[in-house]
Amino acid sequence: MIRRREAKRRALGCAWTVLAISTVAAARAQELDGGAPPAEADVATTPDAGSVAIEGDAAPAEPEAAPRPTDAASDASTPRSPSGDEVSAEDLAAIESALTPEATAGTEGGTSSSASTAGSPSALQRLLPDIAIVADFALAWFSDDSPLQSGGHDPSSNGFHLQQLELSLRSVVDPYFRFDANIVFSLFGVELEEAYATTLDLPAQLQVRAGQLLTRFGRINATHPHAWEFADQPFAIGRVLGGEGNRGLGLEVSWLTPMPWYVELVASVTQANGESTARSFYGPNDLGVDSPADLLYVGAVEQFFALSDDLSLAWGLSAAFGPNGTGHDNRTEVYGTDLYVKYRPISRASDLVVSLQSEWIVRRRQVPGDVLSDVNGYTQVLWRFARRWAMGARHDYGSPPYGQNGEATADDLDPEWTDHRHRATWALTFWPTEFSRIRLQSSLDVPTWRETPIFAAFLALELVAGAHGAHSF
Repeated sequence: MIRRREAKRRALGCAWTVLAISTVAAARAQELDGGAPPAEADVATTPDAGSVAIEGDAAPAEPEAAPRPTDAASDASTPRSPSGDEVSAEDLAAIESALTPEATAGTEGGTSSSASTAGSPSALQRLLPDIAIVADFALAWFSDDSPLQSGGHDPSSNGFHLQQLELSLRSVVDPYFRFDANIVFSLFGVELEEAYATTLDLPAQLQVRAGQLLTRFGRINATHPHAWEFADQPFAIGRVLGGEGNRGLGLEVSWLTPMPWYVELVASVTQANGESTARSFYGPNDLGVDSPADLLYVGAVEQFFALSDDLSLAWGLSAAFGPNGTGHDNRTEVYGTDLYVKYRPISRASDLVVSLQSEWIVRRRQVPGDVLSDVNGYTQVLWRFARRWAMGARHDYGSPPYGQNGEATADDLDPEWTDHRHRATWALTFWPTEFSRIRLQSSLDVPTWRETPIFAAFLALELVAGAHGAHSF
């Protein structure tokens, strides 16, 4: 008997809720049409509103409520319970929220009741992250069957190439974290390039990133191929940091100092291994982590100077320390500096952009019986002479490894690299829009340990679809 009474009570509550919602909806429709709500639309006088049939136990009919006086100011949309009592303000607010456009968006017949909310995104849209897809294709030709391309996304043979298809996801998780992920598809598999959380509300100008991330060593390493001014990676980066750059699972802390000019200090700790990453450290030869000394530590200082309204400069210093693949006790030290100067008139209407970018790296590696040192770097100039056109030139350099005796020697990482190497590159770029880019590029690579130089030519196409933010300065 108790169960029957409880079921009867729940059924009466459901019937009252449905009738109340339908009454409010009808009243809104009347108001939007300019008509007056019907005075007799009181749920207490609705036929059969007070009785609900329950199988095996008929509910007693409720007495009909006495009619209440109304005036011109009364609103028949005020819902009443089956007994004739007015609905509380809390219950009415819950019913009103159920009838808002956001609650009814995506359902059949759900429409906005006011022009101010007609363009509001649905709750489902707000939950979806910003999504972008970047596709890079290239047609390549080399004069040598064994070109010395070192970038993981570089064209490395004659013919057509899919350099990468990058899926970029970004979303603010809550007031405290943002989530970013970059997943790269190729013809040979899928690669998780980055997936990390970034804090949004730490005090004292601090910020933390955690997850799989590119370390902020230098300038090129922390960027993706679609942010580069050339179709391939400078070979200095591939030789020292790896074809996929220096990245790994770990933690990064950055602090924006209160200096009069922009100064940011960055420190990170990550795994020292990777199939195509951390090449000067463990790289693909993972010896495991037995102590904190077996992790890779990166520190950087980044500074920005506004030299004038039209001219700006960024200068950075970087260092990386960790074990290398020749043994736990053998260490690698990498030191770098990078410079970026950009001239872009904003005091007058102009499409002109001229930029100079240079990055140089010194590496010292302990190997059994010796310490090897080498110098690598590149310098490039970009001249954007029209809104859609730009020309660029780049020079890459790599020294041979030198032993402790000061003489050139061989390195197991690059056994044939026993002399100086230079590469000169030219590029012409055309942007049909900000979502596409076509580049014609040629280069002359001179590894002096080979008898002949290597000529190369690329025709590259880049397409961007979706919500992709602007690149950093």
